Amino acid sequence: MAIRLPPVHALSAFEAAARHGSFALAAEELCITPSALSHRIRLLEDFLGERLFVRDGRSVTLSEFGRRYLDVVRNALRTLSDFPLPHRSAPAQPRIKVTVPPTFARCLLVPRLAEFAALHPDIVVELFLSVPLYDLGLGESDVEVRFGAGRYPDIVTEKLFEEPTFAVASPTYLERIGGMQAPRDLSRATLLRSALEPWQPWFEVAGLDWPEPSASLRLDDLGLLLEAVRNGLGVGLSRKHFVQDLIARGEIVHLFPEVQLKTPPHAYYVVYEQAVRRRPEVAAFVDWMLGAFRRL
Repeated sequence: MAIRLPPVHALSAFEAAARHGSFALAAEELCITPSALSHRIRLLEDFLGERLFVRDGRSVTLSEFGRRYLDVVRNALRTLSDFPLPHRSAPAQPRIKVTVPPTFARCLLVPRLAEFAALHPDIVVELFLSVPLYDLGLGESDVEVRFGAGRYPDIVTEKLFEEPTFAVASPTYLERIGGMQAPRDLSRATLLRSALEPWQPWFEVAGLDWPEPSASLRLDDLGLLLEAVRNGLGVGLSRKHFVQDLIARGEIVHLFPEVQLKTPPHAYYVVYEQAVRRRPEVAAFVDWMLGAFRRL
């Protein structure tokens, strides 16, 4: 019969939190975010079916069960750490967990990662995907890139860059609806919707007193939005670094070049916990990102 064991990373989080009497100090010791440490504690409590801590505002104390379980955990961790490993001589490589939106990762980050690898060949980067505007917890990540309004309380937030938004369509779609000469001609078009790129701010710049579209296809991924445009499903809003190659190949047309929303409601931000940035590999990655993307 298989034996179900608690996750070791959750055990070490529990032991550190119990020793410090503080989730924040334990997170700093383990070089993770306080929210990630809380997640590990909850994971262990769910596994055990018991509460390990009594939470009172910002302070935490061990429950009766937690005090008894702490002795077991410390003995187990001590046994693991004291076991001799004669062939382990090289230190573990520093690594950083980065969560990014999918279109940003594919179009902007991955093509530039070779530059970071050349500067820091010893650092291992692990990429994870998030859903913009929805996945708003740092969780297990060290660093996160978010696409949004930039209002994220209790974490460090630095803008990477922002770009104007403009209207795009495929040549086949334009031919099908008889072309468009001015923004008002969009009344004959299907306007593809996305919470990431709302139309109303662009309408205002174009001099159109129109409400936000509500009845067309909605896609809450910028890459999918571009695919819908490329396949002739309607007109969408996009930005230079996502669409420039498609425009150069003639697969997408930049409509009304004189009408651009120079300050859109959403931009890209890098976010992290201040304590995590003290790790050299995290500081190196954040500094590189800020430099690389502000040169766009």
